Amino acid sequence: MGKRIVLNAGFLETRVAVQENQVLTQLFVERHGRRSIVGSVYKGVVTNVLPGMQAAFVDIGLGKDAFLYAGDYAALAPDEAEAETDAGEETGLEAEEAEVEGELAEPRREARAPIEEVLRKGQEILVQVSKESLGTKGARITSFISLPGRYLVYMPYARHIGVSRRITDEGERARLRAAVRALDPPTGGYIIRTNAEGLGEAEFAADVEFLGRLWAQIRGRFEQVKAPALLHEEMDLAFRVVRDLLSPDVEEFLVDSPEVERKCREDIEALVPGLADRLRRWESRTPIFEALGIEKDIEKALRRRVWLKSGGYIVIDHTEALVSIDVNTGKYVGKRDFEQTVLKINLEAVGEIVRQIRLRDLGGIIIIDFIDMEAPEHREQVYRALKKALAEDRARTNVLQISELGLVEMTRKRVRQDLRSLFTARCPTCGGSGVTRSEVAVAAEIFRAVQARTAESPAREVLVRAHPDVAAYLEGDAREPLGRLARSLDVKITVQPAAATAGRDHYEIQLR
Repeated sequence: MGKRIVLNAGFLETRVAVQENQVLTQLFVERHGRRSIVGSVYKGVVTNVLPGMQAAFVDIGLGKDAFLYAGDYAALAPDEAEAETDAGEETGLEAEEAEVEGELAEPRREARAPIEEVLRKGQEILVQVSKESLGTKGARITSFISLPGRYLVYMPYARHIGVSRRITDEGERARLRAAVRALDPPTGGYIIRTNAEGLGEAEFAADVEFLGRLWAQIRGRFEQVKAPALLHEEMDLAFRVVRDLLSPDVEEFLVDSPEVERKCREDIEALVPGLADRLRRWESRTPIFEALGIEKDIEKALRRRVWLKSGGYIVIDHTEALVSIDVNTGKYVGKRDFEQTVLKINLEAVGEIVRQIRLRDLGGIIIIDFIDMEAPEHREQVYRALKKALAEDRARTNVLQISELGLVEMTRKRVRQDLRSLFTARCPTCGGSGVTRSEVAVAAEIFRAVQARTAESPAREVLVRAHPDVAAYLEGDAREPLGRLARSLDVKITVQPAAATAGRDHYEIQLR
């Protein structure tokens, strides 16, 4: 089995898994009533302009104001003709980069005029969400609209035609550009998507017509409605799967809901009728994710430690500023040559690291700590393997060379919440730190608290209620010091275990 798409339509959420050779490589989740807003277009009103940050806050009707960087506003961007060669992006489930030769598909972030000269408080503007709200930050928005179709992405404010960098044949790239230009499309720019390879004017014509009509509708609504208002909402997950993920290399598209299967079939017949035979209904009573081993892969993707087949392992830690990935030898000791042992583990770790980055949808700054390699050629070999593996990732990445310490610094574009944010919540006991105070530390604090509480009280008895682990320690290893404390204070000290639901550092002291 090569590539397979699996859609599970649940009562609370819809989940889509992508498997390659029966291994989970990507997971998309859409909670009912909480659809992703990336790609949606709004009429917003500027609430604050920050000259010092060259940014503005815009109310688009969400709980938090969205953030607009100066370079993401059309009136502040440099002219396309003056810009350097850059790469544009598609929008959809997977952002694909497009190389544009001497042209600009995505404007650079440098603004040519101060933001305070162009934007003012109360001004109404047309924007599109480019990043979900993450943590305490509001959504990131841009005025450079990108509307994805099946084969093309239409950018009304651009002027050039780009081709996905995944199409590497120069002759094919030139042919595709010529095919789009021959249609005499409406004013604007286009990115030709990866799945357009081998196709021509007939297939592109429908996209050009649809996207042009959609843009006209958005502009019309902008003139009619009062800000803040939603002008265009990105389609639901089932539709985006058909539009963005279903391609000839997908051997099977499994759906476990009759209603969703019918909807997907209609979408396929409208967009890619030639792939209709790939869609199949899951008939078994066993839940589809359970039967295909996807549930186990999801559970593993939430773990901090991931084991490699050789016995080594990687550790993934999240901090406020970055994600760190550490490679360890674990149980693998090799045979004779230590350097070869290290090289083998690092090379094996590369594949798993990239799979976990894609699966967990890690973004921002990522630091990978490979096991130290003395030989420069070994570091170069691991670096090339990492770059090759990341070539399969459609999110934009930037990777620096491996340092002498074995560290790799890289960035990956963050668009949506990562898997951990989707499936987990901060622990109420540790507050997200991942650790709690030891029973010894809590017991020492209880000793000090008893001394303080009895210093100004005539009480003759003290009752201590503490977490079962702490109570066991007080009545075990700390029994003798507890007795000495009672004698020094001339009181009777009784220990009772409290409910284990309370945190380990929670305790009560009652004086009698």
